Amino acid sequence: MRFFAALVKWLLVLVVVLVAGVASWLYFFPPDLIRVGTGYAAKIVCSNAFIANRNPDEVLALDVQAPGHPVLKLVTVSVDRPARKVTAGLLGVFGRSVAVARGGLGCASVPDGNVEAAAAIGLAATPTVAVSTALWPEGETVAPSQSPAIAAILDDQRMSGPGMRAVVVVHNGRIVGERYGEGFSADTPLLGWSMTKTVNAAIIGTLVREQRMSLADTDLFETWSADGRDEISVADLMSMSSGLAFNEDYGDVTDVTRMLYLEPDMAGFAADKPQVEPAGSHFSYSSGTAVMLSRVWQNALDSREAALAWPRDRLFMPIGMHSAVLEADESGGFVGSSYLYADAHDWARFGQFLLQEGKWNGQAILPDGYVAWMHEPSEAAPDTYGKGQVWLHGPAGSGGQDGPTADAGFTLPPDAYWMIGHDGQTIAIIPSKKLVVLRMGLTPSKLGYKPQALVGAIAAAVE
Repeated sequence: MRFFAALVKWLLVLVVVLVAGVASWLYFFPPDLIRVGTGYAAKIVCSNAFIANRNPDEVLALDVQAPGHPVLKLVTVSVDRPARKVTAGLLGVFGRSVAVARGGLGCASVPDGNVEAAAAIGLAATPTVAVSTALWPEGETVAPSQSPAIAAILDDQRMSGPGMRAVVVVHNGRIVGERYGEGFSADTPLLGWSMTKTVNAAIIGTLVREQRMSLADTDLFETWSADGRDEISVADLMSMSSGLAFNEDYGDVTDVTRMLYLEPDMAGFAADKPQVEPAGSHFSYSSGTAVMLSRVWQNALDSREAALAWPRDRLFMPIGMHSAVLEADESGGFVGSSYLYADAHDWARFGQFLLQEGKWNGQAILPDGYVAWMHEPSEAAPDTYGKGQVWLHGPAGSGGQDGPTADAGFTLPPDAYWMIGHDGQTIAIIPSKKLVVLRMGLTPSKLGYKPQALVGAIAAAVE
């Protein structure tokens, strides 16, 4: 009996030592997968708490844990409102990550832990603008269509899809119908994910119009001069054909997840990638490309302060996107690939802005012909992607791209083009119909939902 008692004792000691060793390893040397998960949780909760004013526990449960990696279900967060920061950790302890909210710039992941320096970057407060009672888009009043057909489409949950948070239909320059998911309204700022890329392209257009940069510009980063990458042009980046290596896969530690949650200088990380294809010859969708474009246009301005204020002053305010917040990374570089928050009415305003060829209230915000150029087929992917960060087809449920024919038998007009973002964010722009259809939500691609049927049905109903 003494032998077995001693054996059990030593086994318990061994278990304690092993558990302590694993815990120490996770605490001091957490795997990158855990750090990506906690960085993602901290960032999403921070942005939704401080921009959208949503309940942090609800955001963690619904936005982070429910649709995400199993590891995320073990992540907890703490919100320090006075310090305007969110900390996330596996079981609250391991792989801890921090995100900090900054005036006018939303939240930033702080992977190196230098919260004080990150928090010091900010944007002067936007002057308060009184909400106008004029009809949208001049104000916020909506006079919805009385068409039974449009109402039936918007009331059909199969059309709007699982996890829908906003659907807004704009026809002839007016909102003719809108629906919102439970807990959301026209005033709720929503994350556009990769729809941000198209907005980033429009920001570049504002600088092109003022001749501060050109689509033909090359020699974009100092480190590129030694190996031929200096021949990559702005236009190559815009059409996702730079030839630079970048792994856009999600769900693991890849280039895109490392960039977004483990790198304090996202553009610097992306710009360090090698060139594996000749510029202009090969299409490769890359969030790193859009982040580099943000750095390029920021560098075209005279100072960091001028660059941080530019999107607000030269695009958002002129077209009435008063809710828009374009977020910057820890270093102050805009995350033009992924992180624009705006309410549904303002996202619809941007779609209408594109429909109006970059003009607003008779004022040219973008160069003549620039929007038409954006949705011209690119040389590297003429059936898929435009020259200026827009898709030529709607999304497929698997995360790839589908053709222009909707599943429900509706054929979309051939001039339709799209803004598409992760987890079900889309804006379809159809110039021939004078139609913009916004659909946003939390709808992972594994659910198989595609908005083409919704857009096609609406396009047929407004004939």
